[in-house]
Amino acid sequence: MKTNMGKSDRMIRLLIAAVIVILYIANIISGTLGIILLVVAGIFILTSVVSFCPLYALLGMNTCKTSQKWND
Repeated sequence: MKTNMGKSDRMIRLLIAAVIVILYIANIISGTLGIILLVVAGIFILTSVVSFCPLYALLGMNTCKTSQKWND
């Protein structure tokens, strides 16, 4: 897999996932919505760890900064 997520994108996803987990543990969100949001948080964590988002690949997006070599 080729990485398609930048560092800031990964950090934002991890932050959102952490907020969702904290809200679920604090019982602010619960029930079906809570479970759906926990699944989304798990996906955010997984995609952040591997630096690859399948949805980005389908849409042709890339937030990963790559170094370019200059040819003279």
